[in-house]
Amino acid sequence: MTEERRPSPPQPEQQQQPPGETRLMKPVPDHGEYSYKGNGKLAGKVALITGADSGIGKAVAIAFAREGADVVISYLNEDDDARDTARWVEDAGRKVLVIPGDLKSEDHCIDLVERTVAELGGLDILVNNAAFQRTYADISDITADEWDETFRTNIYAPFYLSKAAAPHMKLGSAIINTTSIQSRQPSPQLLAYASTKGAVSNFTAGLAEMFADRGIRVNAVAPGPIWTPLIPSTMPPEKSSKFGEQTLLKRAGQPAELAGAYVLLASDLGSYMTGAVIPVTGGEIMI
Repeated sequence: MTEERRPSPPQPEQQQQPPGETRLMKPVPDHGEYSYKGNGKLAGKVALITGADSGIGKAVAIAFAREGADVVISYLNEDDDARDTARWVEDAGRKVLVIPGDLKSEDHCIDLVERTVAELGGLDILVNNAAFQRTYADISDITADEWDETFRTNIYAPFYLSKAAAPHMKLGSAIINTTSIQSRQPSPQLLAYASTKGAVSNFTAGLAEMFADRGIRVNAVAPGPIWTPLIPSTMPPEKSSKFGEQTLLKRAGQPAELAGAYVLLASDLGSYMTGAVIPVTGGEIMI
């Protein structure tokens, strides 16, 4: 991949309405569309990925499909982005389901799992990746409704989905949660988001122990600053233009640069890993 696909700050100043669209970003993120090469690590598997329309979820969907998995794309309402992800999955020769809906609803989460099993024949991998994020300078600016929405999206949904998925999973199945460097190094302006990511990390550890006897592995990936639609849609332009410059690599990561961690945890390569959190942070240390 050329260096243009891993640009360093500053980026052009830009602003979008949440949750943001990939096509409007400058530069457009790299999801591995032209770089990820698979070799059958997930052949015959079925994966349900939340937030798979864009960002990290999209990169994971492309990688999983190229490793041989059929994929369910769960997303809220970003139809154009979801259709593009589906096209890449189909180009890899895999089956794909595209299912919009609100993960804050337990009924929707149950329906996601049931449709996955009914239409694709099972469920081997659950990736709890979808997230809600907003930035505020002061706690007085955060409404109770928004605090609730953040928790319901970022930690209630993984609980709902893991609970619904577990009865369909077997020895060797995997649950992968997306936590964040914010779980250990919270930024004050991301108070609600960071709080949920701390909860996701603890949820991962506890669920790994709970599911160990069933042979279901539960792990997490902790991204650092990653260039996704969340950034220009939740940060002021002057901050998004410098996003990632504080890392040792002096830039934000691209979604494609996380795909390998998810493949590791989903495949037999990670067969002795459970309860782990893999940091992909550009050199920022999770203390």
